[in-house]
Amino acid sequence: MPKAKTRVLVIDDSASVRQTMKMILEEDPELEVVATAADPFAAARYIQGELPDVITLDVEMPRMDGLTFLRKLMQQCPIPVVMCSSLTEEGSETLLEAMAAGAVDVILKPRVGVADHLSEARMMIRETVKGAARARVQGRRAVSSTPARIEPQAKLTADAVLPPPSGKAMSRTTEMVVCIGASTGGTEALREVLEALPANSPGIVVVQHMPENFTRAFAKRLDGLCEVSVKEAENGDTVMRGHVLIAPGGRHMMLERQGARYLVWVREGPLVSRHRPSVDVLFRSAARCAGSNAVGIIMTGMGDDGARGMLEMKQAGARTFAQDEATSVVFGMPKEAIARNAVDKIVPLGGIARELLHATAR
Repeated sequence: MPKAKTRVLVIDDSASVRQTMKMILEEDPELEVVATAADPFAAARYIQGELPDVITLDVEMPRMDGLTFLRKLMQQCPIPVVMCSSLTEEGSETLLEAMAAGAVDVILKPRVGVADHLSEARMMIRETVKGAARARVQGRRAVSSTPARIEPQAKLTADAVLPPPSGKAMSRTTEMVVCIGASTGGTEALREVLEALPANSPGIVVVQHMPENFTRAFAKRLDGLCEVSVKEAENGDTVMRGHVLIAPGGRHMMLERQGARYLVWVREGPLVSRHRPSVDVLFRSAARCAGSNAVGIIMTGMGDDGARGMLEMKQAGARTFAQDEATSVVFGMPKEAIARNAVDKIVPLGGIARELLHATAR
């Protein structure tokens, strides 16, 4: 029997965007756009007759905005929703509200007719939608978290950015560094972990898959909620106790050791494991320069980004943890790391902060 396609409903007030989204999604034989709607009212009429597997939802629309529709949908008929936005920095706060309200991910709205945008972004759009189809939404049971079909584009490893670890990471110091990687479902999961940490927690660096501009608003939101200080990483930032640095969307973040300090470097580069920023790049850099001074944590997310890098961290002497299946929105990235024997301990979301503090205690 042929595998059933993931059925997608596209909601956007722009006819050209709806057409472009349909074209991009249906380039993948596993995806089918079953309907498009110009506003939430038209979408609601379709949903009354048939439920899609995933909805892509524009933020700004006439008659009813996307956030209002999302909240109504999550109350009445939970379906995985991917927010689709032009993602100006001003609109990022709305998208953060959408993630808190139940949206599982966010994609950049395709810029119609811009070929260089489509060449890379179309793959990200398809992967995000397929990941959303595997998500748990308010108790909805996740479907199989096996990796999605390999795309024809080359899938690069961290070798494209950094050479493998040499096995000569410096010896332990009095300070530790915690590296966290997450993707689908990670924004709210990270909030829960970071809110549970005290102000004197070890320095933390985070890669959360998300587009440009969104990371700055995400860091600002977390900074207002947490005892630790949270900011979007910039070149040369020092990893300090009580501080969390989040990789900026669209750029890789790497750890570097200078004496007894750790710094982060942010740079352009190719997609690694189909992502930029990539968890594999961060984890490899930690294996190279931190070794047993590091703790690696891999959380909810689609795909396998971070699995190779976590194994390298473990082999370099780091302690490694994975979020468990029961609390993951998508048990893809943790599952892949576990399958590679890269994980020392599997932990529910509510226990990650405690394990982090225990592993970094002297």
